[in-house]
Amino acid sequence: MAHLTGTRVSTFNESFLNENEHDSNAVLMELDKGLRSTKQGIQCEAVVRFPRLFEKYPFPILINSSFIKLADYFVSGSNLLRFWVLRVCQQSENHLDKILNIDSFVRCIFVVMHSNDPVARALLLRTLGAVSRVIPEKQQVHHAIRRALDSHDTVEVEAAIYASSCFAAQSSSFAISMCAKISDMIESLQVPVPMKLLLIPVLRHMHHEATTASLVSRLCMDLLPKYPAQSFVVAIIDTLTQLSSRTLVGVPGQLDVLLDFMQDLRTPVRIQVLRSFNELAGRQSVHAWPKPAIKALIDRFELCTNSKEQFLFLSILLKLSECPLTCQQLLREHRVALLRLCIQCISKLDDYTTATQAMAVLSVLVAFGLKKKGSGEQVDDILHMVNLHMEGLLLCTAKRAECTRDLRRVLTYGIRITKANAEFGTSFIGIVTSTLGDRGAYPPANAELMCEALAGLCEHFQLRKYAFSTAEDLTGDDNAMDTDELPPPKVNPMLARLPLILHKLNTIIDQENCEQQLRSVEILSSLVLQTTMGCYLPQKVVQCFEKCLGRLNCWTLYRIARTASRYGHHYVAAHIYTKVSQIVISDHMHYFLVALSQISQAECILNYGLEYAYMRDNYAPKVAPEPLMPLMKRLETASNLYQQALASLRAGSSPQHPCTFQLEYLKIRAQFLQTLHLAVTVKNAQVIVPPPAIAGSLAQNSRDYLQKFGHVTNQLRKLVKALKACEETYARLYKSSFDADHVTLEFLEVAEFQCALFAHIIESICYATPPEPPVFLTTGDHPETRYFAASCQRMEQMQKNLPQEPANAKTISNRHLDVIIAQIEIITKTPLCLPRYFFQILQSTQIKLSVSPQPRSATEPVNVQSGSNLVIKVEGVLQHFSKQKKHFRRVESVQLSLTSQLITPPPRSSQELPKQAANDTVTLNQIVKPQRDFLSGSFLLPISNGGHFQVTLETFVVDENGITWCTGPKSSMVVRVLEDPSKQGAPAPSTSQAVGQTRRF
Repeated sequence: MAHLTGTRVSTFNESFLNENEHDSNAVLMELDKGLRSTKQGIQCEAVVRFPRLFEKYPFPILINSSFIKLADYFVSGSNLLRFWVLRVCQQSENHLDKILNIDSFVRCIFVVMHSNDPVARALLLRTLGAVSRVIPEKQQVHHAIRRALDSHDTVEVEAAIYASSCFAAQSSSFAISMCAKISDMIESLQVPVPMKLLLIPVLRHMHHEATTASLVSRLCMDLLPKYPAQSFVVAIIDTLTQLSSRTLVGVPGQLDVLLDFMQDLRTPVRIQVLRSFNELAGRQSVHAWPKPAIKALIDRFELCTNSKEQFLFLSILLKLSECPLTCQQLLREHRVALLRLCIQCISKLDDYTTATQAMAVLSVLVAFGLKKKGSGEQVDDILHMVNLHMEGLLLCTAKRAECTRDLRRVLTYGIRITKANAEFGTSFIGIVTSTLGDRGAYPPANAELMCEALAGLCEHFQLRKYAFSTAEDLTGDDNAMDTDELPPPKVNPMLARLPLILHKLNTIIDQENCEQQLRSVEILSSLVLQTTMGCYLPQKVVQCFEKCLGRLNCWTLYRIARTASRYGHHYVAAHIYTKVSQIVISDHMHYFLVALSQISQAECILNYGLEYAYMRDNYAPKVAPEPLMPLMKRLETASNLYQQALASLRAGSSPQHPCTFQLEYLKIRAQFLQTLHLAVTVKNAQVIVPPPAIAGSLAQNSRDYLQKFGHVTNQLRKLVKALKACEETYARLYKSSFDADHVTLEFLEVAEFQCALFAHIIESICYATPPEPPVFLTTGDHPETRYFAASCQRMEQMQKNLPQEPANAKTISNRHLDVIIAQIEIITKTPLCLPRYFFQILQSTQIKLSVSPQPRSATEPVNVQSGSNLVIKVEGVLQHFSKQKKHFRRVESVQLSLTSQLITPPPRSSQELPKQAANDTVTLNQIVKPQRDFLSGSFLLPISNGGHFQVTLETFVVDENGITWCTGPKSSMVVRVLEDPSKQGAPAPSTSQAVGQTRRF
């Protein structure tokens, strides 16, 4: 049983439940049927299906009843059944606090403690340890664990030790009371050595009180000379390290102990010491390191005799370098010593793991020194050594398949230095591209790593290329003179290496086994598209992608086209989408690809003024040809294609994939293009619609002197309203995109700002006193969003061309409208980079609500007696799915908003006097915090007498930063208030035509 301690495996129950099952009660009845079977195998199969049931339906009522049922079978079943119940408790740790009758559950299974079977008692102790988080202060369980530690059965004692470790981590009272017991057992001569090795790790949880922690530390220090065996020393040092990292006050003393044991001749002991140093070098405890400890640690480097110890030693230095405080100390006081020992490790050409780790230490020191002003001279010698050895390590690790991790380390820290020093980045790009482009055969994994590194380097330089000169001038000089001239354009050094990258891409495509290097083809294609973002693709690049159409599979082609759409190369995207849409079998995929092709064709027309078919037949070799379409024709044709794309996308959507974000985004884009079309119409109408003769008197009567310019003033103001409507629509789409990635949210922010900026520019023309200009809150942290933001900066610069006129003497002339047309040209000729969320959903957050009461059928209302309040109870389940290791944002709380509105008033008699219109709309809000992905709330809704009410429940998500997102399900029902039968109603009014006339007898 010892090997089961801490087991959290949940792979055996993945495929038992039917995914199409939606009724939790039916599933629970099916499992109960399996539990009542006479065959033990069927019983065990039913038990192991419970964790999946809890994940799918994490409602407290279901979980509580399930655990009570499992407790009954734990008592009456065999040890094998008890073992699987133990596994259920271990795997359902997140749902234990939803057991409503936890006392009944513990009381039921505790009966097994009186069994004569020591294995049954051991399984009970382990089960109690698994649920220790919800019963930390159960004194009856504490007493049972203490008694089990005195048992003569080894299995029961090991289980008691496991339970002691679990309860000591949760309960401070148990940890304090068990401290003396554990120490007595460790020092007792009757306890066997393997048992003592299990007892020592329990002491790491005795950190709830400073007195107890100090007592345990002294106990462990006393045990070190008494038990000098290797296994004891390793266990005690590990326990002391864990205890010190939690208390922090014992870190200096523990460092002294570790420094003393560095001189131990036993290799496992020294390795454990280095691992303990690595543990104490973490973020929480590194600030407690005294200055002499770092010097003493560096002096002990000669004691590391083998490569594994040297790697661990360098890992400690790497962690110390990650902290700004200790990194500054290393550069000031220990730079020479660090440089010496790192060179010593790099020179070991037979051990690339240690050499690359030493290079990582030097890279972190260089990056920190270069980013800090005034510290560049301190790291010149370190940077020289990095330049000297980087290429050699890269070449040596790239050719060996077993050195993939080492190559990743070299490339990662090379990119890190690049972010601090552009000159190093330029040379590093040359090294990587030369290595990748030579004729040497590299393992596929290593080639992919080098391609990914080039993509990372290209992204960094693209960010520098489109950086705002006012906010982030990375190449400027502080002492330079301010002039009116524009700063020199920043160039991505990857452009100079583009022919070599293109040659490598063509070489891979021409190979017979190119299917084995599809990932490299995708990354290199992305690299080419990202490098040439905002540029016209030369014919050689387009021919390379055309060659891909005949060599690659549809999925790879789609990924390349998706990348082209994300970086604004819509001709390549349209070419591939059109080809792939003719091959796919599924109707939904066909229409989806057709919609993407139509979007790309529309953007080709906007960017180049040419039809896609014409560009395909007459593609220019190097420079984009002159546009053939006028601006109005471009906007009109692109709007029509976007409407066709909307229809195709609706045909490609399905209940499983509703394409909600894509449809909303296309609607906004089509609306924005129609608004731009309206602006061009205003410019053309100015010539043919002069101001009327009475314009002056109308302006004087309305006290709006800009009305004297006639039709153009009203049309421009109408245009401002349309642009602000687009801005609000972008803001609503942003608020509803809780699961979107950071690139998409930045894109929506920039698009919203572009609408606001354009509206402000027009307002400054057609209004005497325009409002304040919008504030740009983001400059973009990704190449495509920063490129989009750079176009907005050009629009701001273009605004300076407007005539400078006083507020009381403004005019609306051709010069003003020419500036508007120039702004539209900037907008249309800036390639649209489709956001990532348009193609990929990297995380999904769903909320399933259960609202009670519910009507008997969807067409019937909920009946409520007159004069009473309606109690509405809401239960919900949060479901998270993510393809990434880390979620973009998590749900911190959920806001429930309940709205009741009168839709059918009660009938009134003709004798009743008309009452004043009362506010029959009631809105109630409540914020609930999910507990283990479960939320519940209740409302007491006051309803007036009589009538039908529409009750709507909306759900809003609040993330960890306090931002409210307008997402989540929406539920509604009709409530009918029954009339009180005790009240006699007045006679109903007559519906005949004689109403209001004198009745004749």
